[in-house]
Amino acid sequence: MTISRRPLLLGAVVAAGTLAATALPASAASATGGTHSKPKPTVVLVHGAFADASSWSAVTSRLQKAGYTVVAPANPLRGLTSDAAYISAILKTIDGPKVVVGHSYGGAVITQAAAGDASVKALVYVAAFVPDKGEQLGELGARFPGSQLSDALQPLPDGAGGTDLAIQTAKFHAVFTADLPAATSALLGASQRPISAAAFTDVATAAAWRDIPSWAVVAAQDRAIAPDLERFEAKRAGSHTTVVDSSHVVMISHPDLVTKVIKSAATATS
Repeated sequence: MTISRRPLLLGAVVAAGTLAATALPASAASATGGTHSKPKPTVVLVHGAFADASSWSAVTSRLQKAGYTVVAPANPLRGLTSDAAYISAILKTIDGPKVVVGHSYGGAVITQAAAGDASVKALVYVAAFVPDKGEQLGELGARFPGSQLSDALQPLPDGAGGTDLAIQTAKFHAVFTADLPAATSALLGASQRPISAAAFTDVATAAAWRDIPSWAVVAAQDRAIAPDLERFEAKRAGSHTTVVDSSHVVMISHPDLVTKVIKSAATATS
């Protein structure tokens, strides 16, 4: 019986063609009509005072579903100088372009930490402090009326002879999380992380928003940072600004909106 070699030869030709196409370098693939999409930047989410990285959970899950790599480090909350140095060191461990996001006090931290880092393509401020070089957060926070935070704070020993600050649990819902269910707010208040009092007296030494494009989410019902201060900071920084009717924890109560703003920053600077 004679077996035709034609199918075998045809298969070999097809296989060889497939291997050749696979082996084409990127430039050749582009020349032959192939497309190249830029990798998405890594999104770094920095939490603020009286919170931890879990405050970003809803935003993190949405970004991950959209294909972004997300890093949400633990902000030490030991003072602006040391916290910014820590986050700056974390940024240096992440390869490629980055979008860096800060909530509340985390906004001040990223403002200093990202300064001079060419890999940071965008900054996103979420109901945040956005200081300029030479400013203190305590002084900045007092420029506009509307914050109820100072009256809600209680001092705590930090274990090293210094002072930490926490929000009185009875006032946590009204000041920090007014648009969340009472039970959720009670849980967050009970598990809050105090911040060193030094965070409000340390002097900012750099302002990354002067060189890096920025986006801002202003929480119109914020009682921790005055909404008028958030508007002032966003205007001063030239930020692309979104205003939302939200309490201070806008990334928890409006995660879809915050995610959309972050994705807009990532797309615009890719």
